[in-house]
Amino acid sequence: MGLGCMGMSEFYGAADEAESIATIRKALDLGVTFLDTADMYGPYTNEKLVGRAVAGRRETAFLATKFGVVRGPGPKDRRVDSTPEYAGRACEASLRRLGVDHLDLFYLHRRDPDVPIEETVGGMTELVAEGKVRYLGLSEVSSRTLRRACAAGPIAALQSEYSLFTRGLEEDILPAARKLGVALVPYAPLGRGLLTGAVTSVHTLAADDIRRDQPRFQGANLATNLALAERVRTLAASVGCTPAQLALAWVLAQGDTVIPIPGVRRGGHLEENVLALDLRLSAEEVRAITEAVPEAAGARAPDLSRLEK
Repeated sequence: MGLGCMGMSEFYGAADEAESIATIRKALDLGVTFLDTADMYGPYTNEKLVGRAVAGRRETAFLATKFGVVRGPGPKDRRVDSTPEYAGRACEASLRRLGVDHLDLFYLHRRDPDVPIEETVGGMTELVAEGKVRYLGLSEVSSRTLRRACAAGPIAALQSEYSLFTRGLEEDILPAARKLGVALVPYAPLGRGLLTGAVTSVHTLAADDIRRDQPRFQGANLATNLALAERVRTLAASVGCTPAQLALAWVLAQGDTVIPIPGVRRGGHLEENVLALDLRLSAEEVRAITEAVPEAAGARAPDLSRLEK
């Protein structure tokens, strides 16, 4: 299991930097060494925070960051640049912000369809040859793009949203990743808080929380999803764990090369999540949970245009 650090800087309301740094260090103490960040989180501030947290402990941390989403002056201004030239510049900038001499895993965050994936992977592979990056990854790409990328270079990981509430990649993308020997790194494995019971109403979210704009957290969709979350709570009670632990154990049960990165900002939630590693669901339990909990109602993002299918 890894740790998603995005919410420590942006998107889910205010966070406490000192508490976030303490949480990252506690994660390292607990053996959760896979830390996930990106240049666009903050923007730029999340990498600096992670860098401060791992200072003096670099050898125990596996640092993963991403490039390709370029922020504009407005809070929602975005463009995508997946050119090999930008990959090189972004890598250098991430190294500086993190305060390290190499990245353990460097992802293409989003792909520009006008830039051949072979060109992007070629530029990323040069960074490996230069010793600046150990492993390469992609995020939210289709199985076709994944296959083309693997033919062009050594892709080690695919990061995509995956949880009990988001299972669209099971039909095509997940089987392709397994066949290609690519690890799956699910983000939002707790359904952005829906699966834990932490969200009970859109009004409980901060005014600048991005979930307010997501269809799953609105109107009839939210009512349906809260009912599903209650079903997860009942299943968790029957197993003897928390809803978060059940949701994570279900993801972990999908295979040894599936590495979820739940995002937390507090040490208590981190410790709860880590206990899911000790929860071994039987094949029958996994099947029962899968059948009992369908995908969430509503789209997982307000704009799916940059997420390949």
